[in-house]
Amino acid sequence: MKQIFLFLTALLFSSCSSDNEINAEVHDYVGKTLVVYYSYTGNCREIVKTLTSQIQADVLEIQPAEKGQRYEANNYALGTQLLNAIKAHPNDASSYPAIDPVTTSLSNYQNIIIVTPLWWSQMAAIMQTYLFNYVPQMAGKNVGLIVSSASSGISGVVSDAKRLVPDAAWMGDALWINNSNRRNASSLIQNWLKTLNFSQVQTTTDKMYITIDGQTQSVTLEENAATRALVEKLQQAPVTVRLNSSGGFEIWGALGFSLPASDQQTTAQPGDVILYNSSNICLFYGSNSWSYTRLGRIDGLSESQLRTFLKAGESDISVTLSLSSGTTAIRQISGQDDEDVYFSLNGQRVVNPSHGIYIKNGKKVIL
Repeated sequence: MKQIFLFLTALLFSSCSSDNEINAEVHDYVGKTLVVYYSYTGNCREIVKTLTSQIQADVLEIQPAEKGQRYEANNYALGTQLLNAIKAHPNDASSYPAIDPVTTSLSNYQNIIIVTPLWWSQMAAIMQTYLFNYVPQMAGKNVGLIVSSASSGISGVVSDAKRLVPDAAWMGDALWINNSNRRNASSLIQNWLKTLNFSQVQTTTDKMYITIDGQTQSVTLEENAATRALVEKLQQAPVTVRLNSSGGFEIWGALGFSLPASDQQTTAQPGDVILYNSSNICLFYGSNSWSYTRLGRIDGLSESQLRTFLKAGESDISVTLSLSSGTTAIRQISGQDDEDVYFSLNGQRVVNPSHGIYIKNGKKVIL
């Protein structure tokens, strides 16, 4: 446990990310895959961000009911106490530390990926509580496991998971991410996903996301050499470009790199995302005919909404291209005031939200 609870890491992470409000990607997909995680130092949260840039999935964060606990303090006294209580009476619900209520029903999902830290060679007590409480709902589900540690081996965590969820269909070996390989987490996860023995995981290689001034829209990508190269580029990091309005029908500008073009005479329509001259990206809110390579199409916006989203007529527009984190959210680009409208993580409107995790104004919030 000493190697896991790096308090400095927690402080550094908290300086750049809020636990109560996390930007959620915007798309209409309600995933059949759920990623469930608990994060104390922030390492598991970063793993989840990387994982959900590669698959479409809904995300559920497990939180302890008692906030502000320092499980590593006093030579890890509290963390060890929690683990020992579970070990002494593993079938007694009172042995497990309390967690915040969970409103997400597992009946909506066939595939569940658990992301958990290792505590003193065991599964973190907070995650053990969730699995103990929801084991009936996990029977027959396809379940995968990712474990984060500093250097300790994860066999104890795997044993805890299989004890707690005995009737799951385990999808191959657990993935171990530790301090020595953490910088390669993206490729490790990508290769691990290929080994899973179910077909329901949907990769996001057919989706890209465009963010302008805090608003995010999904793009359904074409299948060609240019989009494959673009996805490979975005898997390394999001790309931000500066675009300008042109001709009354598009915003466009240099990508800063070239993609393999397959130009042909094309009449671009509102919503089209186009590659021009191998190294320029064009986002259309009108129509124009030229020799282009089609990259994809912005999903679900009318022509008037496109003009608003793309800031038609403006110059020096900051546009970020990325792959989705996968968390379902709902956002409308219109003049409608939806400040007090909440949605569940499954995309269902909630009239009177109680304690839990919801989507509000395109962001995940915890009430």
